[in-house]
Amino acid sequence: MAQLPPGIRFITSFSRDQWYRAFIFTLTFLLYASFHLSRKPISIVKGELHKHCAASHEVELSSYKEFAAQIQSVRKLSNASQCGWEPFDKNNYKQLLGALDYSFLCAYAIGMYLSGIIGERLPIRYYLTVGMLASGLFTAMFGLGYFCNIHNLWFYIMAQIANGLVQTTGWPSVVTCIGNWFGKGRRGLIMGIWNSHTSVGNILGSLIAAYWVSTCWGLSFVMPGVIIAVMGIVCFLFLIEHPKDISCSCTPSSSSKAFVNGASRFRVQMPTLNTKENIKSQDPEMLHLLIDSENSMTSQNSSTVGTGEGRHGTSAISFLGALRIPGVIEFSLCLLFAKLVSYTFLFWLPLYITNVEHLDAKRAGDLSTLFDVGGIFGGILAGLISDRLEKRASTCGMMLLLAAPTLYMFSTVSKMGLEATVVMLLISGALVNGPYALITTAVSADLGTHKSLKGNARALSTVTAIIDGTGSVGAALGPLLAGLISPSGWNNVFYMLMVADGCALLFLLHLIQKELRCNADHTLFKEH
Repeated sequence: MAQLPPGIRFITSFSRDQWYRAFIFTLTFLLYASFHLSRKPISIVKGELHKHCAASHEVELSSYKEFAAQIQSVRKLSNASQCGWEPFDKNNYKQLLGALDYSFLCAYAIGMYLSGIIGERLPIRYYLTVGMLASGLFTAMFGLGYFCNIHNLWFYIMAQIANGLVQTTGWPSVVTCIGNWFGKGRRGLIMGIWNSHTSVGNILGSLIAAYWVSTCWGLSFVMPGVIIAVMGIVCFLFLIEHPKDISCSCTPSSSSKAFVNGASRFRVQMPTLNTKENIKSQDPEMLHLLIDSENSMTSQNSSTVGTGEGRHGTSAISFLGALRIPGVIEFSLCLLFAKLVSYTFLFWLPLYITNVEHLDAKRAGDLSTLFDVGGIFGGILAGLISDRLEKRASTCGMMLLLAAPTLYMFSTVSKMGLEATVVMLLISGALVNGPYALITTAVSADLGTHKSLKGNARALSTVTAIIDGTGSVGAALGPLLAGLISPSGWNNVFYMLMVADGCALLFLLHLIQKELRCNADHTLFKEH
């Protein structure tokens, strides 16, 4: 018998279940990357909507010596053809552009709280498909303003609001789906890699939008709209919500070793204290639960939070029931400020680079992708470290602590030249997006499968929506505040971002303290 070709041997070395999991991993990665791809154009096009032609102090003096008189008249009589696209060609353009960001993100934040609850009660495939088709429509609608020569601010605001609402269908759906297919083992690393779809989508969206921004900015929105709509059709044709739908084996079993999230752990069996050896073998959080929280645990395990179906119940969890899960409120508030920082960069970084480096909109958009490249490595690194240390909150806290001084360095070093900007974009992207990525993926999945839910997997969508919805409030505030503060100087924007990082760290201190105390308890028992 002839030997099988290497490629066939590689294919047959994996089981049917493993191939299906790899397929779902890749599909959900591409689906949510298309969501971020469709959100990115607005930040790229800002430099084209207002071209700074009237700001003589922002351009080198030598290029205006011969035309000083003409410049003064242009400042008084600026119009769309010279200074951008009406109504964004006026001196209050930063406030107007900030209003566009706020419209999208405020609608997204409000819609996210409802989206998770609705998503638990509808088939994920249908829900996600409709959301992606609608997102494609409203993304393209913004670009149609260029072709139809629309200069009404409310047209663009309404397009942003509608798009923000329908885009909330994405995150709870894909997180629930990936949570159904993958167990808790090495969750931080797996979801850290998977969550790089955010940065990949931002990079692709930047490159696609930048390709047309200087010639026909309407296509910078229409093409991403077409892409997400096509991916919606792909979702309808191929997405499998749960392994049981195709008779796959259950999700890979997690090890008996529990996972710390600062407030709780998952465990397979209740620990016993019969012998000293058993005590020593327990992990830190188990010891803490036994010593410090036995009574509350007994009470909590007596009923399922927010449901009445028992251990294998399938009813959806209530909103208040999800809030009672330990750690949900703390991580939600932390994400509010972490996402404020991340989305300020998402929506304002290209314009900042345009102003500081004096680059055109296309080159600024291309350069801004380095922030997302750093974000890819930051998300993977955060997942890897949290898996190794088994401390989600401490990992986030460490990166937030480093992010604040890094942002100050970025605001200073970026004015020294292009090379310094490139380095600081990579470092800042890693430290800013690392905690954001870890909380929205691994932490959300941990909390959404909390032991108090007694196996009710349908709670994951609601928990994810609460955490990401609260974070989206910060995502709405960040770009709005940047638009209001930036006229007084970009340094003030960076000070605001540093304060936000400090607030995010503040809300995690209680959980970090618990993790450190658990570690101390574990060391103490080992010594005995």
